[in-house]
Amino acid sequence: MTIADNKKAFHDYFIEERFEAGLALEGWEVKSIRAGRVQLKEAYVIVKNGEVWLLGCHISPLTTASTHVKPDPVRTRKLLLHGREIARLIGKVERAGFALVPINMHFSKGRVKLEIGLAKGKKQYDKRESEKQRDWDREKARLMRSKV
Repeated sequence: MTIADNKKAFHDYFIEERFEAGLALEGWEVKSIRAGRVQLKEAYVIVKNGEVWLLGCHISPLTTASTHVKPDPVRTRKLLLHGREIARLIGKVERAGFALVPINMHFSKGRVKLEIGLAKGKKQYDKRESEKQRDWDREKARLMRSKV
């Protein structure tokens, strides 16, 4: 079940490979995520000291969350991946042009998971071309429906 999508990632990047990572979250964050109060639009992923971190993800605290906790909506969150996956990501990210981008947040077996993509940045003409292709596909579908 999808919680939040990052549509901007597909507009700005070519997604080469996808990985599913767990998130190290606090209790109030899980409650807020279940309520759908999460935004991935400005988020990005970095690899630092052999660990993978999610930065810029905004999880709005609920008003009913614990009163003794001071929630930080944009804190840095650790992503949980296998060692071999992290090593592979480090190798790919160090090459020129690759970035790690959060694609979507979803539930898998009751746990919150984040799908991250190994991405290569699009140039402006690539963005225009993909928009033209999307418009043409939409027009094709419209023509096929009208003929039937």
